[in-house]
Amino acid sequence: MGFNCGIVGLPNVGKSTLFNALTETAQAEAANYPFCTIEPNTGRVAVPDARLDRIHSITKSAKKTPTFLEFVDIAGLVRGASKGEGLGNQFLANIREVDAVIHVLRCFEDENVTHTETSIDPVRDAEVVSTELLLADLDSLERRADQTAKKAKGGDKEARARMAVIEPVLEALRAGRTARSVPLPPEQKRELRLLQLLSAKPVLYACNVDEAAAATGNALTEKVAAMAKAEGAGAVVISAKIEAEIAQLADAAEKRDFLETLGLTETGLAQVIKAGYGLLDLLTFFTTGPKESRAWTAHGGATAPEAAGVIHTDFQRGFICAETIGYDDFIALGGEQACKEAGKMRQEGREYKVRDGDIMLFRFNV
Repeated sequence: MGFNCGIVGLPNVGKSTLFNALTETAQAEAANYPFCTIEPNTGRVAVPDARLDRIHSITKSAKKTPTFLEFVDIAGLVRGASKGEGLGNQFLANIREVDAVIHVLRCFEDENVTHTETSIDPVRDAEVVSTELLLADLDSLERRADQTAKKAKGGDKEARARMAVIEPVLEALRAGRTARSVPLPPEQKRELRLLQLLSAKPVLYACNVDEAAAATGNALTEKVAAMAKAEGAGAVVISAKIEAEIAQLADAAEKRDFLETLGLTETGLAQVIKAGYGLLDLLTFFTTGPKESRAWTAHGGATAPEAAGVIHTDFQRGFICAETIGYDDFIALGGEQACKEAGKMRQEGREYKVRDGDIMLFRFNV
């Protein structure tokens, strides 16, 4: 399991340039005119994780396989998208399919790059997109509420449970607040996900800056950071131009040297992945052996059988136990055998909650 992030924003903010850099491809044509991206482009990106490298070097597996992150480059949105303006209907349909939203905001001045608005204001731009998603949600949820309310009055228990979520969300949308801003108990959050609301998607704001501001940010990124904090969203500073240059470097040492000259310690991709994992409450666990060392992604709070199911449904169906070693113990003691001898390998059952970095071997019987 990876996770799926839609890259969205107004036209000409750097979405396709960022997508190309992150996926190290030229799948998305990047050009200086609105609606350059019409059909969404999708790219799978290997998640860099130094822990996998260390596990592989100890186990000396024949193969090393990372977990993956999927990016979807979605067409630019304009005012009125919720009413079908521009590529509105297509945009809304595309964004409905992703797990989370990376909202690219223009935080740089460049008279050579056109802007659909009259000035550079990332907070206003964010509000344009957020408002269109909110209006689309309001329209669809009001129609759904009428049908659900009738069923609830007729004694339908599922409809009653759904209305308990719809009512506070509708109240928020009518007040101009997003669906994700509504505090709900855990048992109702699942119901909210089933409603597939656009403004319920977790959001990461990616502030696209020029090279000079890549390491420190600027006044515009500070405004975005304050907005994100108020919303409980994430925010990162990233230069699409720099990421495009880094993508052209094949050698890891060259990439490190290039980043150092700019005062950076990691790529924008690494920042996006870290923020995205937190946004979606994800964790990484590992499997390792002579044939392969591999990273896997699971949702936070996943039980051992659920993690086993990420690998294969048979593993979950016939789950017996998970032989588990903590990452720090594996590295400190130098591998599986030493951990066994030191009593650091544990047999975990069905109720065990997987921890980030766990190295696991699943025992199952189908």
